[in-house]
Amino acid sequence: MSLRSSPDEKRMGHVQLSASTWKYRHEIVGIVTKVGSKVEKFKVGDKVGVGYIIDSCRSCQNCTENLESYCPQHIPTCGAKYRDGITYGGYSDSIVVDEHFIVHIPDGLPLEVVAVGAVEARVCLVQRMQHSEVVLPLTLKWLDKPGLHIGVVGLGGLGHMAVKFAKAFGANVTVISTSPNKEKEAIEHLGADSFLISQDQAKMQATMGTLDGIIDTVSADHPLLPLIGLLKSHGKLVMVGAPMKPMELHVFPLLLGRKMIVGSFIGGMKGTSRYD
Repeated sequence: MSLRSSPDEKRMGHVQLSASTWKYRHEIVGIVTKVGSKVEKFKVGDKVGVGYIIDSCRSCQNCTENLESYCPQHIPTCGAKYRDGITYGGYSDSIVVDEHFIVHIPDGLPLEVVAVGAVEARVCLVQRMQHSEVVLPLTLKWLDKPGLHIGVVGLGGLGHMAVKFAKAFGANVTVISTSPNKEKEAIEHLGADSFLISQDQAKMQATMGTLDGIIDTVSADHPLLPLIGLLKSHGKLVMVGAPMKPMELHVFPLLLGRKMIVGSFIGGMKGTSRYD
């Protein structure tokens, strides 16, 4: 698919990508095949990636603060209404995107091994670990301090990145999972310091009140109360997974421990471009 903006002036700052090697649907990679006359950052033949969004209003407070992903009018790469049709993302043969929403892929990195989804996961996790106190000024960083004890719930794509970055920041990392067979991967391959089975009541009880923060990457239905119990006083539970069903929340443990539950979406383009 090619997004057909008309007249052509609307596409002067846009880049067209071919999809010959795309393997991902919401976050995609490809080769630049055409560029508009006002495009400055890309040229034909460049390897590039497109994340979860391809446009925003550019004028709201979130956009002006480089947080386009929180724009109420942001347009997802796939399955959304665009100016002249529906976005099909990686399901299309080609796509036209404003250069503002495109990131570079290094020339030496083959597209067949590139997962822009992993790039997206990396960026959103870095920003969540550094700016997870959503209701407070974003400059108050707390999960990137060495020596903290951080829990990571779930060991999928986001979980992998959470463990890697928490370790890189100097944290003591505990992976919390329902799958005992992931312990070897968590500790030997990713460098986690400990592994906790969430159904093991004795070990969960022994870990109560020991974590400074938890990054919850699980999108399946799961209870929050046991995780809140693992936090120290003033600890934060950061939700980055997206369960579809409403989750039960017990308020008293939050009040009595001055604990917080916060959520965070993907990073804005300025933050994303720091890692391209």
